[in-house]
Amino acid sequence: MTKDNLTASRGFGHLLAVFTIIIWGTTYISTKVLLTGFEPTEILIIRFVMGFVILFFLHPHILKPQGWKREILFALAGLSGITLYYLLENIALVYTQASNVGVIICVAPFFTSFIARAVWGKKAPLRLFFFLGFILAMIGISLISFTGDAVTFSPKGDFLALMAAVVWSFYSVITKILSDYDYPVIQITRRYFFYAIILMIPALVILPFDPDLALLKEPRYLLNILFLGIVASAICFITWNSSVKILGAVSTSIYIYLTPVVTVITAMIVLHEHLTRSEWAGVVITMIGLFLSEYRKKAPPVRLCKWYYGR
Repeated sequence: MTKDNLTASRGFGHLLAVFTIIIWGTTYISTKVLLTGFEPTEILIIRFVMGFVILFFLHPHILKPQGWKREILFALAGLSGITLYYLLENIALVYTQASNVGVIICVAPFFTSFIARAVWGKKAPLRLFFFLGFILAMIGISLISFTGDAVTFSPKGDFLALMAAVVWSFYSVITKILSDYDYPVIQITRRYFFYAIILMIPALVILPFDPDLALLKEPRYLLNILFLGIVASAICFITWNSSVKILGAVSTSIYIYLTPVVTVITAMIVLHEHLTRSEWAGVVITMIGLFLSEYRKKAPPVRLCKWYYGR
């Protein structure tokens, strides 16, 4: 591939990532609306079964079994990036504001960098700016989550959102590993969905699942579930996985920085949520920290411990 073609390809990867985050930044609002009539597990099952069906019609060819080792990776991708991530996110939205979840999810790039370092070693170095950005982001998130306000103070919801960010980081790295095998993106995404749906079944035994499908006659429920199933799931997982394939796990994950901007604006317009001054300050500080963590100026790697970085 020539330099111009490589530049064009990376540019397309950036566009795919931006498009995906703009859509995903509004999904917190759609989920919040659906939670008034459905349980988190019900939304999850309906959304991804719908997405699986759409992906099948887009590319009906079946991806043959790839050996048990790769199938385990497929299953882990489905478990981390769909089953666990969306269960944690949806349940978090029950206990905290959509804007809180949107900002806290932004710590995913930090965890992605750590996991990438563990997997690829010196090819994914952790630098000083990374840690400075991490500290700023934690300060910002604390201002957002622990304002002392009775309405927005939700340690339980905010912690669940943080755990969602952690499992998403594993998904980002696993999908990059699998993308190197050059599978068709739609087929591999559908395989993730398949395992995710299978792995959701045990949750149905523990969590409530008795969806009132009659509610879908109401436009606000129907339009939001169609948006989540078709656009945010089927289409956006294709665009995100394509971006990861082109840019890599860490470079794609930095676009999660845009999520709180989209979410806050949408939450203010649709849900009429109001942020306090400290929360606005938290948003700004978090964004500065996240961008600083990806600052590309050369700086010596931070050696946290010799046994780890000496590998």
